[in-house]
Amino acid sequence: MLSLLVYLAVFVIVAALVWWVLQQIPLPEPIAKIVLIIFVVICALILISILLSVVGGGGVHLPVLR
Repeated sequence: MLSLLVYLAVFVIVAALVWWVLQQIPLPEPIAKIVLIIFVVICALILISILLSVVGGGGVHLPVLR
């Protein structure tokens, strides 16, 4: 269970860093919204996959979480 917390903490730190970088890049308005939406969807899919692998419901099987 501790490895799950480490994975989630690292993921949150990396996601926050990428979010901050995306906020610093001056993109035109429609493109900026599309990029942020895609980023949020990808983050949600990664988190769902990690959490499903913990309960055995599929997803990415990380070696430490087995």
